Amino acid sequence: MIVDADLAGFYGVPTRRLNEQIKRNAGRFPEDFVFQLNAVEKQKVIANCDHLRKLKYSRSLPYAFTEHGTIMAATVLSSTRAVEMSVFVVRAFVGLRRSIAGSQELAQKLAQLEKQIVDHDQQLISVVKAIRFLVGTKEVPKKRRIGFGTGDS
Repeated sequence: MIVDADLAGFYGVPTRRLNEQIKRNAGRFPEDFVFQLNAVEKQKVIANCDHLRKLKYSRSLPYAFTEHGTIMAATVLSSTRAVEMSVFVVRAFVGLRRSIAGSQELAQKLAQLEKQIVDHDQQLISVVKAIRFLVGTKEVPKKRRIGFGTGDS
């Protein structure tokens, strides 16, 4: 979570301008993107965050933004920094989509390889059974245990 004063500073706009744009574009900011702190929450934020002491004297209650809200705020602001962040986020999502596509290709290749291994194992078992049949040995010899035993086995 980030409060409006910090987000406005990050995007290089006054806090009042940020809040103005949030109100003008209310449809883009559902409750899971941004919410307004109540008086008790405001006091806790001020008490825990030294850099927000100036909020103590503000009559208005600050807004708190989730990660989705911060991204959406970048899209409704026109400052240079906000535009740069919007472009950065779009590029990050494109990169993420590419890596997911690469992961799906890798998963398909692994599934094919796994199937080939299973088929190969079945073929080897068939060959071993055929050799044993030809030799006349039908039972698999018992494997000796490795290590020290107690004499019981």
